[in-house]
Amino acid sequence: MNLQRVVITLFALTLAFASQLSKTLAAEPLEKFDPYSAKLISPRAGEVLEPGQHVKITWESTFPKVDLSWCETELFLSLDGGKTFTRITGERNAGVQYFDWIVPNTPSVAAVLDIHFGCTGRYPETSSVQAKSTFVISGKLPLSPAAGPQTPNSD
Repeated sequence: MNLQRVVITLFALTLAFASQLSKTLAAEPLEKFDPYSAKLISPRAGEVLEPGQHVKITWESTFPKVDLSWCETELFLSLDGGKTFTRITGERNAGVQYFDWIVPNTPSVAAVLDIHFGCTGRYPETSSVQAKSTFVISGKLPLSPAAGPQTPNSD
């Protein structure tokens, strides 16, 4: 019976310390940090990009005061003005603020980038949609073998 009390006491102490330790290691509330923001430098608003073109996407970031070694950025592309996004990079070093990109063959008159930032256990994944820097991905209409070049309908 005495051994059972010792085990229960040790278990209770372990839970108490574990609870306190998890509170200590938990991320600070977001309001205690400076906010994250990013500003796209290139491509510029209104710029027309060609499929297959090599483009250096560059941006400037303002980071919260956290250890960036636990942080990452990711880039997402929207072809519909920011309604939906597709990831174009994996997790990248947050300190590297450029990405060498080959423009996809996905025409859009409302292409938008989103520069995500987050820190494992320290700062939540945060989006920075570059809505003021909408650019164009040009595209050519496909050729029909029988009809030759196609032109858009003027309806």
